[in-house]
Amino acid sequence: MNGHPQAAAAFNRDEAHVDWHDTALWAVRQKRDTMAGTVRNWESLRSLGSQIKAHTLSNLGQYLEQFEKNALQNGVKVHWAADAREHNRIVCEILKQHKVGKLVKSKSMLTEECGLNPYLEAQGIEVTDTDLGERIVQLAKEHPSHIVMPAIHKKREEIDLLFQEHLGTRRSGGDALYLTREARKHLRQRFLQADAALTGVNFAIAETGGFVVCTNEGNADMGVHATPLHIACMGIEKIIPAQEHLGVFLRLLARSATGQPITTYSSHFRAPAPGQEIHIVIVDNGRSNQLGRPEFRNSLHCIRCGACINTCPVYRRSGGHSYGYTIPGPIGSILAPGKDLHRHASLPFASTLCGSCHDVCPVKIDIHKQLFRWRQVIVREEGADFFKTLAMKATAFVFARPGLFAFGGKVGRLLLKITPRFLVYSRLNSWGKQRELPAPPGQSFTEWYKRERG
Repeated sequence: MNGHPQAAAAFNRDEAHVDWHDTALWAVRQKRDTMAGTVRNWESLRSLGSQIKAHTLSNLGQYLEQFEKNALQNGVKVHWAADAREHNRIVCEILKQHKVGKLVKSKSMLTEECGLNPYLEAQGIEVTDTDLGERIVQLAKEHPSHIVMPAIHKKREEIDLLFQEHLGTRRSGGDALYLTREARKHLRQRFLQADAALTGVNFAIAETGGFVVCTNEGNADMGVHATPLHIACMGIEKIIPAQEHLGVFLRLLARSATGQPITTYSSHFRAPAPGQEIHIVIVDNGRSNQLGRPEFRNSLHCIRCGACINTCPVYRRSGGHSYGYTIPGPIGSILAPGKDLHRHASLPFASTLCGSCHDVCPVKIDIHKQLFRWRQVIVREEGADFFKTLAMKATAFVFARPGLFAFGGKVGRLLLKITPRFLVYSRLNSWGKQRELPAPPGQSFTEWYKRERG
């Protein structure tokens, strides 16, 4: 259970970088609030999105079959994968059948979850992530630290050095415009040389057999239209029932993710052009297990906007890599224990349970409540830390004895009054680093009540 605390401690060694990371994410949260405030009946829209998702999950098998039927009628080839291994094998077989040597790929957290890139590279297939943030972390040989902004942990100056090393650019001091233009030139060549394109799926529509991919850079469209083969990979929870429901989620997604009214490109795919092929790989990889857990099933409502990540005080000050899971932050801390309870046992404790994640979630997932439930499961099945167990037993002992509790309160108030400040606010007490204790009261509530009311 030491995974996240240890990794977070390493991230926190650079305090200036932590402060910058915190500020950058909070700015995105504020943009989200501003944009949500421009939509009339925003809360009703969130409720509607949640209801559509709940209905879909309750009829998931029916909608998946309907989607497959309509997609096949559209000329799309449909594949089913039970887990990550089968997903990777199917994608690799499709690419080998078409003699693909170079693949361009737009952002897909599912393929990251399945470890597709290293699998294909081991088979001799060159994979280029074409989302700028994904390309940055790919060049750095890192994993994304955020599901919407994969390289949010890197400053422009760091990216400048990375591009000098891998793309041969000149030193620019972190000039964002220059770096973007150089990345565009680099990626344009990759698009022109590619044999196939792979995308994720934001929404798959059972009624039509079509699907939608949302990007801000147009890289999905560039890859798909520059190559004869398009492979789309989707988790089973990406299904929505009908075309009319799409507008609900498109209005929720970008506003919640980045504070935009809509993503720059909402690309609709339904049927292959003449001489081209579309393959869609529908993946379970543990989602059915999560669906079968009544207390956690609505975590599958998630539309991967990242709003809960942007608002989470723990994520903002510990970084995405500290979670050790494809999807970091509050939503990842719910999903990860369902995949491997022992390995990810620390994640549900990486939360203040403040509820801010629920407040911003566009589909109203009760994230903080599910994190608390996971804590109960973990303590029951994995056991708790010895010192935490000891502290809780001591607390229970004191709380069960009102006289002892009252005495402890008096001693505590006295100690706070007479203890020199440097003992509380020092390097030895990390708790006091960014906190200021209120002045101790002269009496407890119980003492006041007895005096005033007898």
